[in-house]
Amino acid sequence: MNILVIPTSKNPSRGLLKFGSKAYPCALGKEGVTLQKKEGDYKSPAGKFVIRNIYYRYDKLCQPLYSQVPLMAILKEDGWCDDPDDKAYNRPVNLPHHASAEQFWRDDDLYDVIVVLGYNDTPAVAGKGSAIFMHISKNLNDRNYLGTEGCVALNKSDLLEILPMLTSNMALEIKFD
Repeated sequence: MNILVIPTSKNPSRGLLKFGSKAYPCALGKEGVTLQKKEGDYKSPAGKFVIRNIYYRYDKLCQPLYSQVPLMAILKEDGWCDDPDDKAYNRPVNLPHHASAEQFWRDDDLYDVIVVLGYNDTPAVAGKGSAIFMHISKNLNDRNYLGTEGCVALNKSDLLEILPMLTSNMALEIKFD
């Protein structure tokens, strides 16, 4: 069983994530979905991406996290390099890092849980886009999700619901319509 993400026709940054018999509203890139992802284009890449691992904020979750995918607790120095000119591009790094990197330890809830998707990582091609995650949406309460920089974002309770059913041989497929 894989995860399918289908953009909605009304708003390019909104979609439905279908997993098993359920469908969850989700946010996509602010500019929709593309077949030609580029760093900083605010688009989600179309394609099928394996699930690599899961990062989580142990201090912000009410109960233990379970998944068949490797779990890693987020530390304050954890980040992800998004500088196409750096040799660590599209990989986890320790902060501070000498090049541009996104910080995992945040004040908001966005990265309380991060499912890392295998996009542009074997090998990473400079400028093709980095850090395509499945994470928590910005608007948690009203499900009126704001677009992402290219990731797939879900309500926190929805993401926590599907985590125990994920396996490392699953993939998330983002459709281009």
